[in-house]
This record gives sequence, C-alpha cells and structure tokens, in this order.
Amino acid sequence: MNSKKYDLIVIGSGAAGIIAAIVAAREGKKVLLLEKLSKIASKLKATGGGRCNLTNTLSNEDFMARFGRDGRFMQDALSAFDNKALVEFMQEIGVETHAPDGFRIFPTSHSSATIIEALENEMQKVGVEVQCNQRVERLLVVGEHISGVKTQDDMLNAANVIVATGGLGYPVLGAEGDGYNLASELGHKVTDLSPAMMPLRTKEEWVKNCRADTIAKVELRVDLKKHKKLRAKGDLIFTNHGIRGPVVLDFAREVTPLLKKYGEVPLLLNLTKGKNEEDIQKHFKKELSKHPDLNAIELTSTLLPLPLSQEICRLAGIDETQKYKKVDGKKRAKLISLLAWTPLTVNGHDGFRLAMITRGGISLKEIDPKTMQSKLIKGLYFCGEVMNLDGPCGGYNLQWSFASGYLAGKLL
Repeated sequence: MNSKKYDLIVIGSGAAGIIAAIVAAREGKKVLLLEKLSKIASKLKATGGGRCNLTNTLSNEDFMARFGRDGRFMQDALSAFDNKALVEFMQEIGVETHAPDGFRIFPTSHSSATIIEALENEMQKVGVEVQCNQRVERLLVVGEHISGVKTQDDMLNAANVIVATGGLGYPVLGAEGDGYNLASELGHKVTDLSPAMMPLRTKEEWVKNCRADTIAKVELRVDLKKHKKLRAKGDLIFTNHGIRGPVVLDFAREVTPLLKKYGEVPLLLNLTKGKNEEDIQKHFKKELSKHPDLNAIELTSTLLPLPLSQEICRLAGIDETQKYKKVDGKKRAKLISLLAWTPLTVNGHDGFRLAMITRGGISLKEIDPKTMQSKLIKGLYFCGEVMNLDGPCGGYNLQWSFASGYLAGKLL
C-alpha cells in the first residue's frame, strides 16, 4: 500500500465531493479527492443547462417537504448548511449570486464555469490534493472500519472515505453507478434505481403536431387507481415523441418507477390553467355571446394554441370548421371533457442517457443523518445523489448535494 496516508479520501468531484473536501481541509485534515474522469465537476458544469441553479429561497421546512416522506432525513444537513449558508459560502470564495425570479438562486454570471473555477481555487488554497483519471475499484476495510481505497493504480490509506459518486444520470459525464457497487460490496442495501428528471415518450403521436408552444400551468395526474394522488403542476412542452418541460422533468421521478412496473402509465392533463368542465362551458358561453358564429376551432383557440386546439377537436371527432352551435351535443360534451382532462399514455423514455438525476440509491436507514456516516462501517460516509433521496427541479438536488457534502466533510 502507498506509504502516503490521508485523513480523508473523497471519491467523486461533484458538488457534494468538492465541498466535503474543502470543509475537511479547512479543519486541518489531509484530503485527497479522486476523480475517474480527466477533469473535475463534469456534471456540475452541465447543471441547469450550464447556468447552475445552486439552490432556492424556500425555508428548510418547505424545502424538505418537496422531497416527500424521506425529506426529514435532510434536517441536520440543512441546519448545518442551508440556502443562506450556501450563498454565504459562494460569496466567500468569490461567487456572487442572485434570485432573478425570486425563487431560484444562480451565480450572477449564470455560468457553472464561475462556480467550478472558484471551487478549484478554494481547494488549491486549502491544500486539497486532486487526482484525476483515478477509478476506485474497491473500498478497503479492517474489521468494521474503513482503511482506504484501491484504485486501478494503487492502494491508498485513509481513516475516512467519503463516497460522492452521484447516480446513473448522464453516463457521458461519467455516471456509472460506481458508488452503488462500492457500497453494496460492504453490505449496504441499494434500492431500485430509476431515471428521473427527464422527458417522457407517449403512445399518442398527435403530440408532434403541437411542438410550437409552451403550455403554462398544466396539471398532470396519474390515471391509475392505486396512484391517483400523484400529480404535479407547471409548464409543459410537446415534443416529436412525447412531452417535456419543467412539470414533466419533476413528474418523471414519479412516473418512471410505475413505467417499470406497469409497462404504460396513463396520464390526465389539464391544459386549460385549472379550468373544470363547468368553467369551460361558461367561457364558451361568454365567447359565443360576443361572437355567435364562431366555429369549433375558433372557439377552442380562445383557450389553447391553434395546433393543440386542432388536435383536441380531432380527438373529440369534431369538424373544426363547423360552427360550434351546429356541433352535435355529444361531441360538444366530449370536447369540453377533453379540454378539462386530456388523456396521454406514457410508454417510454430515453433511460439514464438523458436523466438529470437518479431515483433510488443507498438506503437511508443505513446512514446516520447527523453525520452522513455509514451505520455499518466506521469512517465511511456518503453524500449527494448516491443516497436514496431526490427532489424536483429548482435547485433542490444541488442544495442537498452541497448540504450533505458539508456535513460529511465535518467528520464528526
């Protein structure tokens, strides 16, 4: 084994790994950061389309609630390093931030390169040793305590190891699930893994005719008896093969596990900004009182963009050029029903290739939330996406990575 001994070896150079290394080095620890790619922070560079949505302005309570039933696992990490602490940390290392929409917090440069450069400079300043092109093949354990790691080149000695390898999303940026394998080899349970935060494919082909417009304030619901409580709201974009947009990226984390189970997932979409059938009937009545001779497509287009209106009329079996007053009553009722809730069937996705995050990971039951230390192996810590905790779009997952990395780097 290499005679050089470290207090801490961090595996992975994403947000979680880098901040863990910085925090530990600031407290006088001798730290080595290992990255299997030729450069650090590849996935961080791509975050938010390269704009790097660091965090958001929610209170800790509201923030945790957005992660679902396991959200409270973050309580200690957020108490130690919440959105305010992250903004202060960034300012301290020379990165100014702002929240242009009052919610999402970005570097004022709107460039992840600004963040990465500042983090690199800080690691150099506090003495973190960084080695790229180093793949960790195995964690080394003596008794019930971590003793180091084995890379493709060497055995490295350390009393503490932090696994911050991320998930399976965007394999082109190095995501291979290494951390899951390293943990499971030592007895840690890894839950089912599903791609999340990604576009979805649909069985219906009419969606390709509606690509020109973003539909605001769409509500999505799963139309399965056991899962009717699953819903989300936000902006939606139709694509050549399905749907995307913020609401879809958020909802994908709920849909992909169901897709694995059922093969298809029926959805209902409210595309009319929350209007129900009664609201739509009132709206139509009002429009017709002003313009009695409106045809079906002209009337429907008062609620939706023209391409989408055409498709909804077709689904209802209506000749779009026919005056609405002359449309058969059953077809009118069908149109109004479709405008309130449009059915779509999700039947696929592009897998982890386009998934921004991974749903699932190392079981939280085997990790101490106060320290991020393994309950099975002393000196072994986890942080970031490698754990079974993921949130929606809007700075949630990056904040969690920084907070968990910060706590792990404290090495209590």
